Parts: sequence; C-alpha cells; structure tokens
Amino acid sequence: MSTTTLDSLMSPVTDCLDAASLRALVNLRATPEAEERVAWLAGRANEGQLAPAERAEYESCILFANFLGVLQAKARRKLNAAG
Repeated sequence: MSTTTLDSLMSPVTDCLDAASLRALVNLRATPEAEERVAWLAGRANEGQLAPAERAEYESCILFANFLGVLQAKARRKLNAAG
C-alpha cells in the first residue's frame, strides 16, 4: 500500500477528532519500557539474531510506528490549518 493510499484511508480518522484529541494524538509517545523493548529487538535484528516470534513482534512494531507517524502528520497538518 502506498503512503498516499494510507494517507487517504486515515483522513476520516483525523476528520472526526476535535482539536484536543488531535493535540493528544500528536503528543502520543511510547512508554520507556516499549522504547527499550523495540531498541532491544532492533539490535537483535541488526545482528541477525531474531527468533521468529521476535521478528513478528518487531515487524508489528515497525508497522504500527509507520501508521502512527502518518496519522500524527495528518493531525499536525489539521491543527496547523486551523491556526
């Protein structure tokens, strides 16, 4: 799926959020524990040492991070357009 397609699929999500919800979405961050886990998985991935379950977990984290990044970018644009 292209970023453009993903972007257009997410428009209805940001369109139904008020300014406070958009700001909360923009400021959403992973917990320190989650960041630590992803960093650990990334290190193992770089070393070629991920077990199959770890690879699936790491790939899910990457997909979610990409999804959230696009959604946050859309939220920022909507907030900036509103002034």
